[in-house]
Amino acid sequence: MRLFPVTLLNAAEGGLEQTLDVVLVGADRTRDLVVLQLVGVPAGAAVPAALGSSGALRVGQQCLAIGNPFGFSHTLTTGVISALNRDIKSQLGTTIPGGIQTDAAINPGNSGGPLLDSSGAVIGINTAIFTPSGSSAGVGFAIPVDMVHAAGRVGVCIRVKSVVPQLIANGRVVRPSLDAQIAADTVAARLNVGRGALIQSVVAGGAADKAGLLPTRRGLSGIVAGDVIQAINGRSVHSAGDLLLALDGLAAGQAAELRVIRSSDQGLQELSVAVTLSAEKL
Repeated sequence: MRLFPVTLLNAAEGGLEQTLDVVLVGADRTRDLVVLQLVGVPAGAAVPAALGSSGALRVGQQCLAIGNPFGFSHTLTTGVISALNRDIKSQLGTTIPGGIQTDAAINPGNSGGPLLDSSGAVIGINTAIFTPSGSSAGVGFAIPVDMVHAAGRVGVCIRVKSVVPQLIANGRVVRPSLDAQIAADTVAARLNVGRGALIQSVVAGGAADKAGLLPTRRGLSGIVAGDVIQAINGRSVHSAGDLLLALDGLAAGQAAELRVIRSSDQGLQELSVAVTLSAEKL
């Protein structure tokens, strides 16, 4: 049996000691994940942890974090799920949507360790904390396990492509793309576009451009908001992060149906737009 530990890319890059021989199988910088293969481990010497599902989590339920905070190995802390679907800023500078927020104590050294439910199943990978002091302030974050393993479920979206199987098979993740830059939610709020993901710009000749989606632009009376994506294949999109999560459940080359709100001289129009997703450029 081949054993594939999964941890954070920033944790793997910053390790101070090595106790097992490993081979780098693949890394996903966008989601701050890395897959390693253990070498020379006898059968039965390492038992994989049971995988849970982050799609069924509820705010208030108990969770447990395991790690090596400040070098104290095998430390277990407990808390509750404080919030769901948080956008996490990783240590590599990327934004990870759909994050789990917890008040379980997570400190330097917990990064890359598991977040467990009360039955001991893995529901996330601890990744970051929000703190003014550098230590736990009761605001920690984890990457949801459904983003990591195959056939995870988030809401009504079953992930047909997940991170780890792609890393094991190809060494990298090929993500679908609209070939469009999506505005930050704060920018969308300033333009009063309401809920959804605002298209800031499109790549000439790319998927969004070919589908006729319009970017934010300057008009005679000022800034004209671009198309606002409010649903993709029937799944509601309330923010830029929602769109990223929805795209994670699709594949390059797949056709998608978008519901968009378009600003025009006649006011707001609701349109259905068909688009064929391209492969995200590396």
